Amino acid sequence: QVQLVESGGGSVQAGGSLRLSCAASRSTSSADILGWYRQAPGKQRYLVASINSGSTTNYANSVKGRATISRDNVKNTVDLQIDSLKPEDTAVYYCYVYLGYRAYWGQGTQVTVSS
Repeated sequence: QVQLVESGGGSVQAGGSLRLSCAASRSTSSADILGWYRQAPGKQRYLVASINSGSTTNYANSVKGRATISRDNVKNTVDLQIDSLKPEDTAVYYCYVYLGYRAYWGQGTQVTVSS
């Protein structure tokens, strides 16, 4: 199994930036997909950004042009950088790993963007 721990969440002013980090308890070098989901109050959880085994990245339209996802196979981490934060970025962000035909989730970290 893989345990995931997120960090880097907090309160940020609109227009600012933050970097979320997810640390895995074991190697993620062979993971098919690493990603970040988010869920705002009363709304559906959806995929914000992902990176596959070939380092190909994909972004939701809501963060496209503002977000960068990256992975470090040595440190077993996946990070999400978001610039030009907007109030609508306020949500709980969840780290996601698809490995060995199984999906693993972090416990989530709160991001609050104030205007």
